[in-house]
Amino acid sequence: MKDTKYLEIIKAPVVTEKSEIARSEGKYTFKVDPKANKLEIKEAIEKIFKVKVTSIRTLNVKPKKRRVGRYTGLTNRYKKAIVTLAEGQTIDLG
Repeated sequence: MKDTKYLEIIKAPVVTEKSEIARSEGKYTFKVDPKANKLEIKEAIEKIFKVKVTSIRTLNVKPKKRRVGRYTGLTNRYKKAIVTLAEGQTIDLG
């Protein structure tokens, strides 16, 4: 059974056109906990998906202004991690 500690670090995969192109190069993009560091993210990915991680790049995504009718607000901020896997390994995001 998967440890819940790791599932709290990795929130969801990011599925965009750009991330799909990067996936063919062995790079996977995930939304992660904003407090998590690279070592925690690496350990979580390796334990959950049983793969070997070679590098991780992280960035904080800032909120953007959005408007619905006369109401304005901001989108949620989050941290994004771009994970590079060892040669020949893949993650099935199903």
